[in-house]
Amino acid sequence: MPVVMVVEDEPAILELLKVNLLDAGYEVREAPDAETAHGLLKDELPDLLLLDWMLPGQSGLALAKQLRAAPRTRELPIIMVTARSEEADRVAGLEAWVDDYVTKPFSPRELKARIKSVLRRRAPEAAQETLAVGSLKLDPVTHRVTAGDSPVTLGPTESTSDPMDPMTAERSISNASTPRANGIHLNSVKSSFERSCIPM
Repeated sequence: MPVVMVVEDEPAILELLKVNLLDAGYEVREAPDAETAHGLLKDELPDLLLLDWMLPGQSGLALAKQLRAAPRTRELPIIMVTARSEEADRVAGLEAWVDDYVTKPFSPRELKARIKSVLRRRAPEAAQETLAVGSLKLDPVTHRVTAGDSPVTLGPTESTSDPMDPMTAERSISNASTPRANGIHLNSVKSSFERSCIPM
């Protein structure tokens, strides 16, 4: 289940966001200010951050800039949700490299569509949508690969419990850091596809 962290200090808006996100199938984490958000982000990164601009203490805009400057959170998808609707405010938000900018009052239906769009673009595995290239399909929820209607059986190196996990990726790169290891890995993938009658 994708995780969305909502950083919002207004209880009524927070509740509205929470109800709609839960209804859409997201797990929700809450933070009333930037300081609390920092603490939660240190423990675990969500799949997407919904961030209010006008927060007590550090502003949402300042927090977004801080997150973009840090290697660990640089790629975290961020949607700014704010009452600041002037063109200069929208430009400032986008210049802080937020992925989208939604003004209050907002349509819950539109916001859910924007969240799905950002996740599809920045973190397709969190959007829980099947990835397809030609006849090949990867289901990010079950981690299954199919070619047409036929399943593709992958070995332990290619098929992991969480192929999108950064630590898994880091281990894979570390374990395949030599030309020989890369060749063995590619041959293993090729064999898996050949067993499924998929030309490479």
